[in-house]
Amino acid sequence: MNNVRQNIKILVAPLDWGLGHATRCIPLIKSLIAAGYEVILAGEGKQAALLSAEFPQLTLLPLRGYRVTYSRQAWQLPFTLLRQLPAIWRSIRAENRWLREQVQQHNIQLVISDNRYGLYHPDIPCAILTHQLTIAVPVRSIQNLLQQFHYRLLNRFSVVWVPDLAGPINAAGLLSHPEKRPKVPVQYIGWLSRFHATGNLPTYKYCVLLSGPEPQRTLLEEKLLSSFNRIHEKVVFIRGLPGEEHLPITGKHIVCYNHLKEADLQTALQEAEWVISRSGYTTVMELLSLKKKSILLPTPGQTEQVYLAKRLPALGWAFSADQENLQLEEVLKAAENFSFQTPPPGSFESDKWLLELKRMLSH
Repeated sequence: MNNVRQNIKILVAPLDWGLGHATRCIPLIKSLIAAGYEVILAGEGKQAALLSAEFPQLTLLPLRGYRVTYSRQAWQLPFTLLRQLPAIWRSIRAENRWLREQVQQHNIQLVISDNRYGLYHPDIPCAILTHQLTIAVPVRSIQNLLQQFHYRLLNRFSVVWVPDLAGPINAAGLLSHPEKRPKVPVQYIGWLSRFHATGNLPTYKYCVLLSGPEPQRTLLEEKLLSSFNRIHEKVVFIRGLPGEEHLPITGKHIVCYNHLKEADLQTALQEAEWVISRSGYTTVMELLSLKKKSILLPTPGQTEQVYLAKRLPALGWAFSADQENLQLEEVLKAAENFSFQTPPPGSFESDKWLLELKRMLSH
């Protein structure tokens, strides 16, 4: 069976909006490789560097990202993103033209797009991976208009894969479970995580796991390093900068890395009593799968992360705090008194997913 599948080429392309879109594709890529499919990757920048490091044997095609930039102040973010909408739309149209060329050139037979809306094709099955069917914005009328436009984009694909649980107990809440769904099939495939829980004993008090777009990644890094240089607990600090060589100067109690490969990152996470990170959804899925105590610091102005940073503490699955006016010592003390609840099992089931993928290829 695997020999037959080796002739089937599947393109996997994550969005360049933080590393999470690339890392959550890793379990899918591993499943495809194990099943005997030929996988082709696409991307640029940090996402391409991460995927190349994890899968050096795979072909990686250069594909320009949306290159979205963030503002330094949370209140400016909606206007910053609004100004970039024409450029994002041009990127979507350009990547659709790119895909048509690559399908013909490489004989690609199925596409898995992580939130890249131009990677649809009329002649082959194309799946889009997204946890955000509802785009959270403060104004309900604007949210409804955005959702209508969003569904127009999603309905160009063969299927929408949502990395969350299907029932009422789930991680993403209204983001992944809207009142109204797109016209195309929506399938809930469970939490995508590179990691599984083990029995490692804590070596570090805290693991800081940074990610996300600039300049907010750097702003949070500066705040946390400044605070931890005063807090003499053992910390492992992972900056989320694959390909970077320079490391900041820190106290001896802080072990700092620019990036860790999957096995080393799992060890670092497991050997920490607490994980401090963004509330990006991929990070959330991985922390839930590891059943780690976590402190989530949402990216200022990013409504999805702000929503998750409110929802997860309400479920008892994480503690959260705001980046702006962050007083880390007070946050750490409050987190120690938080009543954590164990999340339900929700891991990605590879065998079921591969059966669905086989069905798509047979049509």
